[in-house]
Amino acid sequence: MNKTQQHCARDITWIFLLLLLTLLLLPCTVDGDGAGECKCKNDDEEGGEKGVDKALARNYKIGALVSILLASAIGVTLPLLSKIFPALHPEKDLFFMVKAFAAGIILSTGFIHVLPDAFEKLTPPSLCGDPWKDFSFAGFVAMVAAIGTLMVDSLATAYFKKSTVRGMDGVVDEEDLHNHHATHSHAHASMASPSTELLRHRVISQVLELGIVVHSVIIGISLGASENPKTIRPLIAALTFHQFFEGMGLGGCISQARLKRRAVIIMALFFSLTTPVGIAIGMIISGYEENSPRALIVEGILNAASAGILIYMSLVDLLAPDLMHPKIQASTTLQIGVNASLLIGAAFMSVLAKWA
Repeated sequence: MNKTQQHCARDITWIFLLLLLTLLLLPCTVDGDGAGECKCKNDDEEGGEKGVDKALARNYKIGALVSILLASAIGVTLPLLSKIFPALHPEKDLFFMVKAFAAGIILSTGFIHVLPDAFEKLTPPSLCGDPWKDFSFAGFVAMVAAIGTLMVDSLATAYFKKSTVRGMDGVVDEEDLHNHHATHSHAHASMASPSTELLRHRVISQVLELGIVVHSVIIGISLGASENPKTIRPLIAALTFHQFFEGMGLGGCISQARLKRRAVIIMALFFSLTTPVGIAIGMIISGYEENSPRALIVEGILNAASAGILIYMSLVDLLAPDLMHPKIQASTTLQIGVNASLLIGAAFMSVLAKWA
């Protein structure tokens, strides 16, 4: 794949996702008169949050920033070190099990952590006015985000498959193009397969990073804005594990995408810095009202969109291809190992929902 195709792939992906994000944020423009006047807080919350200790909370937040930064960096980097740790090479058995574990983490994050939070923020009593009480906006936004992710996958892959075929000498007919995986009878179609697979891995890595980054920023800002040490303390350990294993899932996708070193470093840094930067922003901003109608709407919509992306990516792009991989299909032991890793990852992150 040449540089022009790589740049076009990146541009198409981000332009489409920006359009999708614009669509998802349209409900934020709804007149919130009813929601703005509604008293959604409890009476004891009006008097101020109990247990507030700004000095101690600040120390905890600095510790969280460092801890999460290190965990994110280590998690996303480990799968990229296949030259140092051969067992982590994408074709090794251990890589399949680690990736399944990380996919279980990401799937549980979408279902257990992010989507319920979106429902909580976008439904009464959080928002008491129309149209929030009459329609499931959280479910709708998650569905639109999942469909949008599917479209990015499909359109980008189809476009560059055609571009690759057109760039070769000769013409590949439609029937050969659709059946080359089964027959291997057409030379050009067989040559196009690795390029198409590589493109798919690159699209997957970029879209997955977007979905992870969206909710990571929100988590960071919420933690950074909190002044209650009792709330922050359990979040530090939970989010440290959370970012570590999400990083492993993302790192596995980046490894399979075989990007240039510069692109790999940028993506790894972007993921590693997202939550710490969110924490820093939360610490800096003043007067952040996380229970205000506008904040609830924006956070709820972004969380729902993130959940849709994460659920789609974990099931369709991470788990399905690996579980159907010829190497896994040919080994009962490896099948059991991969499925067990998936269940353990999902269970582990589900338990962490008690604290984060």
